[in-house]
Amino acid sequence: MKKAMILLLASFMLLTACSSKTNDGAASSGSTDTKQADTSSKEVTVWAWDPNFNIKAMNLAKEAYQKDHPDAKVNVVEYAQADIIQKLNTGLTSGTDSGLPNIVLIEDYRAQSFLQAYPDSFYDMSSSIKAADFADYKIGPTSLDGKQYGVPFDSGVTGLYVRTDYLKQAGYTPDDLKNVDWDKFIEVGKAVKAKTGKDWLTLDPSDLGLVRVMIQGAGSWYLKEDGTTPNLAGNAALKDALQTYKKLMESNTVKIISDWSQFTGALNSGDVGSVPTGNWITASIKAEASQSGKWAVVPTPKLKNTPNAVNASNLGGSSWYVLNVPGKEAAAEFLAKTMGSNVDLYQKMNKEIGVIGTLKAASGGEAYKQADEFFGGQKAIQDFATWTTQIPKVNYGMHTYAIEDILAVALQNYLKGADLDSVLAEAQAQAESQVK
Repeated sequence: MKKAMILLLASFMLLTACSSKTNDGAASSGSTDTKQADTSSKEVTVWAWDPNFNIKAMNLAKEAYQKDHPDAKVNVVEYAQADIIQKLNTGLTSGTDSGLPNIVLIEDYRAQSFLQAYPDSFYDMSSSIKAADFADYKIGPTSLDGKQYGVPFDSGVTGLYVRTDYLKQAGYTPDDLKNVDWDKFIEVGKAVKAKTGKDWLTLDPSDLGLVRVMIQGAGSWYLKEDGTTPNLAGNAALKDALQTYKKLMESNTVKIISDWSQFTGALNSGDVGSVPTGNWITASIKAEASQSGKWAVVPTPKLKNTPNAVNASNLGGSSWYVLNVPGKEAAAEFLAKTMGSNVDLYQKMNKEIGVIGTLKAASGGEAYKQADEFFGGQKAIQDFATWTTQIPKVNYGMHTYAIEDILAVALQNYLKGADLDSVLAEAQAQAESQVK
């Protein structure tokens, strides 16, 4: 029953707008050939989503690898993330290698669902890469039972993007928002709204991405450290986060949105003065060139009443995995020489795509040190790289989205006036009965 539940959850959890790079298409890139790689020709097939980020990044890795290995053939195939989940589950459950890729991209929130449901289906990368070379917080989701399976990729490190012109009208500067708590954030937002008439941020009531940011910044999660036991009732950080969320909703500074296009539309149109989210939003903010010089990025606010909270967190992010199918050795070598160690590749991915990788050595490259005129000359990438090292480690476990479905209903009941402790106790009981 436990395995069946894991498979069911992994099959049907869908991508949310706040996970990294949500606009994931379904057309192929590089090649539509999804046949199994031929070990004699060192052919490698890769599945990933998002043509403008993950696919581009992997094609850059392909180019870098083929400079030294001209005979290597790498097929980069694009699918929507939901399709990858379905295809993986179908293939791995069947027990056959037919149609499966050599390398697949998996979101960090989902990784343990696959590693624990299919413990023999992923290739151990422990001898191919050094886990210590990557950001510490990425190792938990990508490893199991002391073995390193994933090659950590992009950082979902968060920041608080702020409109400097709106802040100035309200009598503030970006420095006034550095290393603050969420209560101070709300206070500034009210001043901005009073002086400019602009809302402070967007929120989608059905999306708990901001709650994730708040609790990971406090070193907490929806599950206990074992990654399986629900941790809702009695979770002080979660209670603090939901109380903060309610303060935001009652502050008269929130623009309610319901999808990705409304989210990006609000910030590009100038309707909001701040965006607390993952660094992957940078490209969308820069899409409105007329706002160049009007933005800055400061550390993420922290929970006020949670002692261990810090001004750094994560939202989204994914990693690369080699499947235990013919051609796995060639695939492992390809990943090790590219995403697993190539600092120059990470500089190119950053310059051309905006990737902030979690390979520690990459942060010392020139691309990470460049001043960004869009952000008023701030070395924003370097700041994000620094904040990446400060992200608290938590165990995402196997049930992030399943528990969020429960918690989203609980949050709405709380916002409507229900007692928070009672709401969390009920959610705890429901999670314990459904997530096993």
